Amino acid sequence: MDSELVAAVRRFNRTVTQRVGALDEEYMARGRPLGQARLLWEIGPDGAEVATLRARLGLDSGYLSRLLRSLEGDGLVTVGPANGDGRVRRATLTGAGQAEWTELNERSDDLARSILEPLGGHRRDRLVAAMAEVERLLVASMVAVGPCPPGDPRARACVRAYARDLARRFDGGYDPALSNPVRDEELVPPAGVFLLATLNAEPVGCGAVKLHPGAPAEIKRVWVSDDVRGLGLGRRLLGELERYAAERGWTAVQLETNRTLTEAIAMYRSSGYREVAPYNGERYAHHWFEKRLTRR
Repeated sequence: MDSELVAAVRRFNRTVTQRVGALDEEYMARGRPLGQARLLWEIGPDGAEVATLRARLGLDSGYLSRLLRSLEGDGLVTVGPANGDGRVRRATLTGAGQAEWTELNERSDDLARSILEPLGGHRRDRLVAAMAEVERLLVASMVAVGPCPPGDPRARACVRAYARDLARRFDGGYDPALSNPVRDEELVPPAGVFLLATLNAEPVGCGAVKLHPGAPAEIKRVWVSDDVRGLGLGRRLLGELERYAAERGWTAVQLETNRTLTEAIAMYRSSGYREVAPYNGERYAHHWFEKRLTRR
């Protein structure tokens, strides 16, 4: 990693934390640090399950519990069973908490205005556009990709979403029962792997590769949620699957796709795939591709 890039990120972080008051002992002069204020904001008027807050904010259980106890001690939050289910805890704002949330919301607007007001109109637009781009890239950097058992509920949810997307886009729809089967045992080592992409612990994408002995590896089920489209996740999944096959000695990888998936076809071509003759009888395929891999 280029040391100048690392230094630039660190400078940016220092500037932002100072400008938004993250270092202040009492964030926005409300008598509590930023961590407590952010948690209060995330709980919100509708309340939230503790597990959801932990995943959304990326906090460990112990630290989150301490923050919640502090807010409870101030009379702003109550924590109890969700809908009578003792296994699920839910945080809810009290009346005082609702009032504090409203005040925090108004002061957050004031802070945003204080950042924009010193700038001229054109420079304000530049700042907001730059912030939007930084946000997109930061979200992309927060996506985690790793192996997952294909029978995991999160993996199953991704495959169902993948099938729904194909049914919506394919001419004449899509029936998984009529497609070439992809069995779970083909997507666990050493036969292959299923990769799951998550953002704040929620599944947002997937992809798989089957390692055929004596033949090219085969990429299957590359899917990205609409929530994270345009962040380069599809290309990242594709690259991870190629790397997985190459590291295990495969020198080529294949895939097939439907003509309606124009974005995917463009990604495959720009990633070095070349069109080849059909290598299977997949009824929903119109294009078959292959790519040579660098052996690792």
